[in-house]
Amino acid sequence: MKRLFILLLAFSLPAAAQTTDMKIGFVNTEKVFRDSPLAVKAQKKLEKEFQVREQGIQKLVKQARDLQAYLEKEGLTLSEADRGKKQKDLANLSRDIQHDQRTFREDLNQRKNEEFAVVQERARKAIMEIAEKEKYDLILENVVYASPKVDITERILKTLDR
Repeated sequence: MKRLFILLLAFSLPAAAQTTDMKIGFVNTEKVFRDSPLAVKAQKKLEKEFQVREQGIQKLVKQARDLQAYLEKEGLTLSEADRGKKQKDLANLSRDIQHDQRTFREDLNQRKNEEFAVVQERARKAIMEIAEKEKYDLILENVVYASPKVDITERILKTLDR
């Protein structure tokens, strides 16, 4: 049913636009989230905020790799007790790494959502501002194809840059 509605909408919009001089615009939201100064600033803020944690995880990963290499190289010459202790240390380190990586990803995703919600809100306001000012009847996002003449993404980016 939903597909039928979309199909009917797709065929009726061009005809409606031609007969009623409907003004249609398109915004590439992916480009807005990638290229707008707000999005770039948010991304840099997140990178800075999570840099120390990421470096800490990388340090643990290096320790685990070094311990694994040590066990592979010296494992046969170690006593059973020492080898068992090193293997247990490696298992604990691996578990800690997995936990730290999981919480890191969760925290990063949460912060990304928070930061980009602000970008999305500001982008929506910019779209509404341009729609009202330039008297658009319809503004779309996330379409399969849009002619460059209806693409207003650059104007949105300029509005966000102010």
